[in-house]
Amino acid sequence: MKLFYRKTGSGQPMIIVHGLYGSSDNWQGIARSLSDRFEIWLPDLRNHGRSPHDDRHNYELIRDDLKLFMDDAGIGKAVMLGHSMGGKAVMCFAQHHPDRIESMIVADIAPRSYKDLYRQMNPNHHDILQAMKGVRLAGAETRRDVDRMLEPAIRSARVRSFLMKNLERGDDGRFRWTLNLDVLIRELENIMDGVNANCFNPESPLTGFPALFIRGEKSPYIADEDMETIEKIFPSARLVTIPGAGHWLHAEKPGAFAEAVRDFAGS
Repeated sequence: MKLFYRKTGSGQPMIIVHGLYGSSDNWQGIARSLSDRFEIWLPDLRNHGRSPHDDRHNYELIRDDLKLFMDDAGIGKAVMLGHSMGGKAVMCFAQHHPDRIESMIVADIAPRSYKDLYRQMNPNHHDILQAMKGVRLAGAETRRDVDRMLEPAIRSARVRSFLMKNLERGDDGRFRWTLNLDVLIRELENIMDGVNANCFNPESPLTGFPALFIRGEKSPYIADEDMETIEKIFPSARLVTIPGAGHWLHAEKPGAFAEAVRDFAGS
């Protein structure tokens, strides 16, 4: 699949891979802050943003999409940065194409299953996707109308604002979601479970590139005990914790996040 992308900056290539509900648009601020040192490539993943919809969504397909993206763009090696679902995609890519990675940065996700964690969240990802699907977009005249429809299921105004970045008007003037909600709902278990320690060969750790894992201090996604698993797969891995940040650490603490990336990949 050929992905839509944005590009900015000059220097060493860096590919930023967004997470669930995300898009290239969400990362433009971080890209601008790094553009003096890196040539930033911001693809929209399948079933997200302006990239095509497909009835399949798994990490193997995303891995292959990224490989095709790099080949088409003429990128031999790049710094690969991925957040959440995008972080798992980057780890999957690293497993199969380590020669294409200059260095790897994974934001707030570990190579483990998150099925139990997401079921404990309130609202959880299934609730969020179902709430988005349940919005009567045909009856919405303004974005505020959509916000009101989401509010009973999603109390956080900040989360609703983030989700509504996936809202656009079609040629008929009506609102539509850029996310492929039906496929993401169907594949949610695989998104949460995929790319865990069982996917990697413990006898063949990935040592050909440096690796950085960045977590939010207030996020439960990378626990201290996860580092044992991470270091078995990526022996060179370092961990940086962003004070005061949750799971969307790049949006909550963009300055600290960009500094951590620059310190690691720009040295």
